[in-house]
Amino acid sequence: MEGLGDRCLLAPATFLLNLVEEIVGMSAGTTINDRNFVFRKDCTDLLRRISLLTHFLEEIRDSKGESEPLDASNCSSSSSGNWCSDLMGALQAAKRLLLVADTFKPTNNSDEATMKIAFQFQCVTWKLEKALACIPYDQFEISEEVHEQVALVRSQLRRATERYGSMNSRMISFALAESMDKEVDQVQEGNKLTKSGHIEKSASINHEVTERLDTVSGCNGSKSHSTDQVTSESNEVDGSKKNNLASRNTEDLKKSDAPSIPDDFLCPISLELMRDPVIVATGQTYERSYIQRWIDTGNVTCPKTQQKLEHLTLTPNYVLRSLITQWCAKHINEQPTGLANGRIKKSDGTFRDVTGDIAAIQALVRKLSSQSVEERKTAVSEIRSLSKRSTDNRMLIAEAGAIPVLVNLLTAEDVSIQENAVTAILNLSIYENNKGLIMLAGAIPSIVQILRAGSVEARENAAATLFSLSLGDENKIIIGASGAIPALVELLENGSPRGKKDAATALFNLCIYQGNKGRAVRAGIIPALLKMLTDSRNSMADEALTILSILASNKDAKVAIVKASTIPVLIDLLRTGQPRNKENAAAILLSVCKREPENLACISRLGAVISLIDLAKSGTERAKRKATSLLEQFRKLKQL
Repeated sequence: MEGLGDRCLLAPATFLLNLVEEIVGMSAGTTINDRNFVFRKDCTDLLRRISLLTHFLEEIRDSKGESEPLDASNCSSSSSGNWCSDLMGALQAAKRLLLVADTFKPTNNSDEATMKIAFQFQCVTWKLEKALACIPYDQFEISEEVHEQVALVRSQLRRATERYGSMNSRMISFALAESMDKEVDQVQEGNKLTKSGHIEKSASINHEVTERLDTVSGCNGSKSHSTDQVTSESNEVDGSKKNNLASRNTEDLKKSDAPSIPDDFLCPISLELMRDPVIVATGQTYERSYIQRWIDTGNVTCPKTQQKLEHLTLTPNYVLRSLITQWCAKHINEQPTGLANGRIKKSDGTFRDVTGDIAAIQALVRKLSSQSVEERKTAVSEIRSLSKRSTDNRMLIAEAGAIPVLVNLLTAEDVSIQENAVTAILNLSIYENNKGLIMLAGAIPSIVQILRAGSVEARENAAATLFSLSLGDENKIIIGASGAIPALVELLENGSPRGKKDAATALFNLCIYQGNKGRAVRAGIIPALLKMLTDSRNSMADEALTILSILASNKDAKVAIVKASTIPVLIDLLRTGQPRNKENAAAILLSVCKREPENLACISRLGAVISLIDLAKSGTERAKRKATSLLEQFRKLKQL
């Protein structure tokens, strides 16, 4: 059955086209064409590049038809995590910047404001290029001419980003280091970018990993799953809100009665309130996920100062994080959970008194820090058991301050304490509001260490915890940069049957983020997946194909797939596999052959054409599209 996520791309494609047309139309009736306009060239260049996306979006809109679902294989999974939402956010940021630049009036004392707007042109240009880089072009029937046009736009945007960086380096550094006057406040406020939400785990999932992951990913011996299915499920439960005060949506703070956010609390890249500020080698502070993405895309300079980074270590800025948390607690009136005055609101609107539960849980949390090992063992075991039972318990345990203490116990020498601590964190992470608290407690390095060297049960549950936390796009970036992927690949190869499935599910989710695909390839994931495909028991072929299907668009992955002699195995699956496996095999082959005539010729020599013809006639709808596209490429190859 097609998931809701498969259909969600149609309306946004039309919306994006309307947004582009609206932006392009902004040049009329503005000062943009005025010869004396300070940002005339910046605005006209940006407008011209955005206008070149019109034909591309028209082809996306027209290629599928309003009733036919699009593939969700390459879409990430949060309320604005997929490609169309990334592009929408970048275009909306461009629109706001153009409006601000248009109303800017230079004065004798406006050098600082001028530099800030110039820096924003760099940021918006960078965001547009990255959004275009994440589009799953193979998913759409796009003409070569239009594809080349988009590639040209991306190339222009990359060069523009570099040019802005070179031009603005010293002046931007100075301007951003100073406090802003009222006029600059208005400029920055108009350019704040809205922050996307994070995917929420299904509310029906309320138990530990041994049952939970089978429910989420369909990773069991009798039930196959595909990229479409897993991504669609993520999209269906899309749109939950972060609860941590430091991570609340900056847009909420823009209301007329909201306080002005101190400049030092805003990330220089996103201009959003930071929740996990980190310091780079130059001493500048950024939101972790934004600077990590900047580094992941090959940049080795500080965005603010343009100085080369002597190292890429990101150091947590605990002092600033504490100040942000205090400021939020003072200025943002919000009941963070359903808990109020010792009562929890139930689904029917009534309230349940939990004062007794609160007292008992608080006593347990205190025992987690006991000097007695036996007392700690008993307490963490009980916390694990309570966190397994209900959402209310997960809420109360987090409210009692258990998460930072449990994170400390992840490094305990006692094996049972370590196992129970990581499993308790896994259970707590199922409640969406706890994910941010776990990330802010610095749990990832310790979870990765358990993944490398823990007991069998601890490693399984560590992998499952990384999967649960990686449901948020920002967390995918942070987890990917933590060294988790090599450890997950090792578990995928050599772990227990349960551990292999947990590792596969976590790797699938992490590799939705483009920057993690290269990490997975370098960690040796392709040979590991090939081994799963050729295993005589064939117990994890579904999972292997699903992961390969999202990796295959990556340049390094293509090379590794061919080098590992995966193509003959995929062609064999076209003949003998289950319908969903045939579908994924065709999708992988199409990605591997895209603009690779040698690979295409190899597939032809291995006799794939007959199987593709059969698949184009009798496969699933997605399989038919992939097979037909491959056959069309064969036809073009013969004409050369």
